[in-house]
Amino acid sequence: MKHILLLLLTSPIALAQSYKTEPVTALLGAFGEEVKLVQQSVQNPKTRTINGISFTTGMIGKQRVVVAETGIGKVNAAMTTAFVLAHFRPQRVIFTGIAGGVNPDLQPGDIVIAQQTGYHDYRSVTFSQQPTSQTLDPISKRMNPAYFRADSLLLLKALSASKKADFEAIPTTSRPPSVITGTVVTGDEFVNSEARVNQLRTDHNADATEMEGAAVAQVCYQQGIPCLVIRSLSDKANGNARQDMLTFYKIAARNSAKLVLAIVGEN
Repeated sequence: MKHILLLLLTSPIALAQSYKTEPVTALLGAFGEEVKLVQQSVQNPKTRTINGISFTTGMIGKQRVVVAETGIGKVNAAMTTAFVLAHFRPQRVIFTGIAGGVNPDLQPGDIVIAQQTGYHDYRSVTFSQQPTSQTLDPISKRMNPAYFRADSLLLLKALSASKKADFEAIPTTSRPPSVITGTVVTGDEFVNSEARVNQLRTDHNADATEMEGAAVAQVCYQQGIPCLVIRSLSDKANGNARQDMLTFYKIAARNSAKLVLAIVGEN
């Protein structure tokens, strides 16, 4: 009987089930530079490839983590988020990366902790002929909220951690990086015009715009998983956005990642 029990406990299935019950935090970013610092911080890393996507598992401090690069855009981000939820069963998901600034008071290097995320490019009409920007949950068959609220506990942890993180200043800016909570809007569009910035500010009171956050938040919302989106500005989403992004994205990516590491380190 003891031999049977030992065999069961050491079988691949038993080990997988045991692994899935341990608390895991999923740390995601769209492209390499956004997750680079996080991956480098993983202790005893192991890489597992699922459906062509690499997932790095290990420890950051006392927290077990899984780190992955989702790919750019809403579909890629949603796909990888679904994979990580299905295979690693994380208790929470944190998305890190860069964004374009929409709030005129912000400058490159600043950080927006998303109190809420929503789509700026989703438009539909309900069966009752009403225009809507709300997506439909295919599981519950109910309308999702127009904006996905951040997990309140993660939001508080992020604000606390932001006071301890050592952020880098963009060389051409006039002050050290600041951290705010606000609205991040998502769309399959690299925003690079003053007109679009003004529209996003008017329509959504947005602080930053990017291409993945709301898709990740929607998947987590529909599956009941706490989620937080963190973005550091690489540009101001105006006519200079592409050049500014190419110049400052590495610093912005590190600032967002530093906040993520500070949050995980608090546990």
